[in-house]
Amino acid sequence: MTVEGREEWRCAVLALTKGGDALGRRLAASLDGDFIACKGRLAAVFAEVWRDYPQIVCIMATGIVVRTIAPLLQDKYRDPAIVVCDEQGRFAVSLLSGHLGGANLLAQRVALATGGHPVLTTASDVLGHTALDLWCRDLGLIPGDKAAFTRAMGRLVDHGSLKVWSACPLPPLPPDLHPVDDRDAADLIVDARTESAARGAFLRPRALVFGIGCNRGTPAAAIARAVAATCAQHRLAPEAIARLASIDLKQDEAGLLEFARDQGLTIDFFSNNQLNQVAGVSTSPAVLKATGAKGVAEPAALLSAGPGSTLLVDKMKWTDVTTAVAEIADPLVITTKGTLTA
Repeated sequence: MTVEGREEWRCAVLALTKGGDALGRRLAASLDGDFIACKGRLAAVFAEVWRDYPQIVCIMATGIVVRTIAPLLQDKYRDPAIVVCDEQGRFAVSLLSGHLGGANLLAQRVALATGGHPVLTTASDVLGHTALDLWCRDLGLIPGDKAAFTRAMGRLVDHGSLKVWSACPLPPLPPDLHPVDDRDAADLIVDARTESAARGAFLRPRALVFGIGCNRGTPAAAIARAVAATCAQHRLAPEAIARLASIDLKQDEAGLLEFARDQGLTIDFFSNNQLNQVAGVSTSPAVLKATGAKGVAEPAALLSAGPGSTLLVDKMKWTDVTTAVAEIADPLVITTKGTLTA
């Protein structure tokens, strides 16, 4: 788990008392983290580490931690993992961001280091259900509506199972998630398209590759408008964009690079020879004359999307920008993280 702006798994260990300091130094060494003694300046230290550390271990009373972090809280997708430990190391309480932030795993690591007991209270762990947020993370699925996704997690806890419909192939599902053929009856809908659902929560697979062609000097804002308009016209979810693709002549195109950076997307670049080997795409004499490639947006998208991909959106021309969209055949690749080993 990477929290925006913080180095993955970087850990701060905070303590208030002399006994807590001693345990904190040992824990920081065991966790490869940084120890910070914060007696008399806890609020200031928390404000700093909250920004810089994705994982925080607090050797102090739970109450003082809750009161201190209250003004800093945002949501489960951005808050760091918080574990509270007594200065004897008997209990390691996963207090905040248990799943996505990794606090449950961190509590287990702390308990392993101290010889104590991890305390986990997340409903899926207590009841033995699938942790939906982790399942989505490992498959690269993005909740389309966080409130709807939260309601789906509640239904799983209350009813013990959920129905899943997917527009793309699903890997083997956990025992409490059941595939269904009726999209409108599903609790979870895995789809890159934005058609409305009767009651299900949308999960967006990283299934779309945008092929981009543009004139030299095209600003990032123009590319952003073209991509947004393409998504809107074809009812595609922007969250489902996996990456961009273009011709290698655009490797130094400032606007394209800026757009990709702003969106957190990578770009695959292809030579004109590679692009010309893709069959069944639109051709343009003007593009061929300028680049040596018979086309850019369509063949680049297909090449990047890989074997079995389909051209979902044919070439579209916008002011100074050309777009096309290919759909990855099997985008749900399991990338399980965070396994605890003794």
